Amino acid sequence: MKLFSSFLILLFSMLVLACANPLIEANKEMRAQIIGVHDEVMPKIGQLMSLEKKALAQADSLFAQDSTASTEIEAMRSLAGQLNQAHEGMFVWMRQYSLEEEGKTPEEIKTYLDEQLVKVNQVNADIKAAMEQAASKLKD
Repeated sequence: MKLFSSFLILLFSMLVLACANPLIEANKEMRAQIIGVHDEVMPKIGQLMSLEKKALAQADSLFAQDSTASTEIEAMRSLAGQLNQAHEGMFVWMRQYSLEEEGKTPEEIKTYLDEQLVKVNQVNADIKAAMEQAASKLKD
């Protein structure tokens, strides 16, 4: 009888693990996807800051040349602000992103990772949009 109950416990444990594995594996893949998005734009952070400085320098230069050119000056300062916000967005996301999974169910982890994928994709889009704006507005 003891052997039979041990067998049932083992069988039940294997069944539970077999059912949980697909979600655990999907969570690992989602985490890799999130890091992949991060890794795609993180190398552009230095360029982002450089473009921000360039936009501010052009705003200062325009002001020095013609302080009445407020539309162009404001456009450069706005661009610098957009570049800065994109930069800050990356670091805000990175500070709140957690690798901690202890004590959470695979379903809770999946929900968290779904939210993080949306957030990191927004950071990615913001950085790319700011850089596209800079490419079209900044003079060499």
